[in-house]
Amino acid sequence: MDVHDGGSNALHEAGEPGAAPAGPQGSPPEPAPPQAPREARTGVAALSLRYQIAVAVTLAVVAVAVCVHIGMVFLHVAPSNTVTKQHGRAIDDWIYPEFEQNWKLFAPNPLQQNIAVQVRAQIDTADGGARTTGWYNLSAEDGRAIDGNLLPSHTQQNELRRAWDFFVATHDSDNRPVGLRGSLAETYMRRIVLMRLDREEAAGKGGAIDLVQIRSRTTNVRPPRWSEEKVSDQPVYRVLPWWSIAADGTEGDVK
Repeated sequence: MDVHDGGSNALHEAGEPGAAPAGPQGSPPEPAPPQAPREARTGVAALSLRYQIAVAVTLAVVAVAVCVHIGMVFLHVAPSNTVTKQHGRAIDDWIYPEFEQNWKLFAPNPLQQNIAVQVRAQIDTADGGARTTGWYNLSAEDGRAIDGNLLPSHTQQNELRRAWDFFVATHDSDNRPVGLRGSLAETYMRRIVLMRLDREEAAGKGGAIDLVQIRSRTTNVRPPRWSEEKVSDQPVYRVLPWWSIAADGTEGDVK
């Protein structure tokens, strides 16, 4: 078989139909590298420049409005300060009525007074006589129990304080109860002071407590030296009438 036979291994001469075009040094040309597909743009990037600018301006306005609103709410719920004193009207105009907040930051009404609850008792002695004790500072006793105590009890921290707040909230300026809650507050205070007096053995051997009287001593907390605020340093007393212990069965219930 010669080269002119049409076998599968026959060679094609240049210029013959079906012959591969000659490349450099007779080699076939290399194929072109494939092109990477173009990534489709999404989101803001897919918009034209004019719309991208409009979106950026809108986002900036929304961000400023959110920051202003958060700042106004913070000043509204924060304790009174220099900014709220100077711009209180503007803050209220922003908050009310749509954004009213019924809570305060840090504390609803930070205490600026020291209130001490004190009690004394009239004792029926074993020999048939009567005597009146001095004033027992119950708040000071709770304070001494709390100082230096890493885990003070709820009773030491809150019982007396909350009972007195309850009493004041349910009585008028003449110490007369307002409604049924006022009577409940009186009974609660009697039980507390009676337990405290019993703990102190105020009645003595063979004696019995007949009457108790409660008073509060309120003093203002001194302002810091840099403040121009002026407050009185004189204590204010609120003295309640004498209460009978045996009249409502409190003494027997406690014992």
